[in-house]
Amino acid sequence: MSEDIRWMSHALALAQQAELQGEVPVGAVIVKDGQILGEGWNQPIINHDPTAHAEINALRNACQKENNYRLPGATLYVTLEPCLMCAGALVHARIDRVIYAAKEPKTGAAGSCFDIFNTKALNHHVDCKQGVLAEQSAELLRDFFRARRKL
Repeated sequence: MSEDIRWMSHALALAQQAELQGEVPVGAVIVKDGQILGEGWNQPIINHDPTAHAEINALRNACQKENNYRLPGATLYVTLEPCLMCAGALVHARIDRVIYAAKEPKTGAAGSCFDIFNTKALNHHVDCKQGVLAEQSAELLRDFFRARRKL
C-alpha cells in the first residue's frame, strides 16, 4: 500500500468520527517522516466554531505537539478539497504538501473555485495532489447528505 493510500485511509477513519458526531464527514491527518503530527475531523457544529474544520483541527493539534506554528516538511491528508480558510491556514503553516481525496466544486480552494496553493502573490506554495481514495470519500459524503435529506 502506498503511503498516500495509507494516510488517506486514516483520514477517512477520522471522517467517520465526524459523521458519528453529526458533522459533515471530513477528516485530516498531518504526517512528517512517517509519523502523525496531528489529526482532526470536522467539529464546527459541536464546538459552535465555524473555524473547526478538519484541517484546522489537525493544524492546531500538530502545532501544539510541535510547539511551533509552522510545520515545514509536513504533509496534510484530507478527505475533501480544502476551503479558502483552510487553504490559507495551510499556507501560513508552511505545510509542504496537501493530498486530498474528493473535489469540492462549490468552495474548493485547491483548484476547483480558487487555487490558493499556486497563487504567485504568496510567498509560500504548497504541492497539491488530488484524487487519492476520491470515490470512497465522495461516497461517504453522498451517503451522509442523502441521509440528512431524509430527516
